[in-house]
Amino acid sequence: MKDVNYIVVLGGGESGVGAAVLAVAKGYRVFLSDSGIINDSYKNDLIKHNVEFEENRHSEEKILNADLLIKSPGIPDKAPLIQKLKANGVSIIDELEFACQFTEAKLIAVTGSNGKTTTARLLYHILDHAGLNVGLAGNIGFSFAKQVALSNKDVFVLEVSSFQLDSMFAFNPDVAVLLNITPDHLDRYDNEMDNYIASKFRIVQNMSANQPFIFNADDENIKRGFTEFFQRDNVSLQGLSIEDLMQESETFSVPGTDFNMNRNDLSLNGRHNLFNMQCAVLAAKHLDVDNNLIEQALMSFENDAHRLEKVININNVEYINDSKATNVDAVFYALESMTKNIVWIVGGVDKGNDYSLLFPLVKDKVRAIVCLGIDNSKIFEAFKDVHEIILEARSVNEAVKIASLYAEPGDAVLLSPACASFDLFKNYKDRGDRFKAVLLQQHKMMTEGIEVEMNFKFKINPVDNNSDD
Repeated sequence: MKDVNYIVVLGGGESGVGAAVLAVAKGYRVFLSDSGIINDSYKNDLIKHNVEFEENRHSEEKILNADLLIKSPGIPDKAPLIQKLKANGVSIIDELEFACQFTEAKLIAVTGSNGKTTTARLLYHILDHAGLNVGLAGNIGFSFAKQVALSNKDVFVLEVSSFQLDSMFAFNPDVAVLLNITPDHLDRYDNEMDNYIASKFRIVQNMSANQPFIFNADDENIKRGFTEFFQRDNVSLQGLSIEDLMQESETFSVPGTDFNMNRNDLSLNGRHNLFNMQCAVLAAKHLDVDNNLIEQALMSFENDAHRLEKVININNVEYINDSKATNVDAVFYALESMTKNIVWIVGGVDKGNDYSLLFPLVKDKVRAIVCLGIDNSKIFEAFKDVHEIILEARSVNEAVKIASLYAEPGDAVLLSPACASFDLFKNYKDRGDRFKAVLLQQHKMMTEGIEVEMNFKFKINPVDNNSDD
């Protein structure tokens, strides 16, 4: 990169360490700084690759004179140190922006308020099953920069958050996918929806005619984005309609392609997942993947934990972990996909939610509402005239006990919180893991008459850039 010798990386997690490793590999002088404690495995990586670093502080004398700063997506632009760097004229970019300059791989970027992890993982699964040399990175998987440095691929599927897009200027994916835009993380955008929409549309800011842009043609905020924030006049636009996905159809097909298969053979259910699969298939077809291989991949795909994850069946009641549903729109899709009566566990740190979108589904499908959180007042207020059974819990154990009392044989207990998790949990994964642990303990006690220790260790994906809610 022109006129850059000294690079500072802020953040000692997966993305930051990966960026530092790549920068050193490309001959730059690098310093990494983290205000907290750096995980031992990341420290070992930094030492192995001769990266100078510090933890538990930010030494401004080493940071403010950087030629380029690579910032963790979790650090807001309003942070005082970032403001000082901007005042000094230091360019500030994201790990993805940095890494894409050092690879010739095709890049498929997936963003959206909901469904981007499932869609990115699904697309990766299709391409991997087809035998392509493909990597999965961005807001999921292992660091994009580190993969570029150590094991470059022919194709990368990148899950991209708005936080990452905010610090990307030259990023230019070969295929871009925009699934939806619904209110989320608005505290980072001055509580202005237009600012958030503009952030999402940065994914196409550099695209040209031979680069397809796959998007949700029914999404009102995406329509507004085209009107207000879309400056390109030669991008290949490929809109798909989620409204056209009728649940009763026996065939799954993808407009604009010759692909179709029996819907009963698909591994995922629900209209939102049908749309996610359409987007993934359309993107895969741009890489000329054979229909038979796509069909096999759609049949064998297993979704990630905490996303409509079927945990266990106890007394003919199905327990489902959808802890990743941290906004109203995600819960809407979860409730819509259910074919059983539901006892719904909801709550946490409210994000300024408007719950009215859920009223018809709650009236139609929900047997009881169990509020899991420290302050459940907004949920009570929202649903008091919608449903007569609203109960309160202060722990997962209590929530499961209450839900089990109200669930009848053939029902489902659905943890789909619509809220952030920080009041009672470390993050949405911790919330989901504790839900599963309580259910495992309950099942063990019923079947074996013994209690189980609750200190389980769960495997966590290495990247958590936009980690929680």
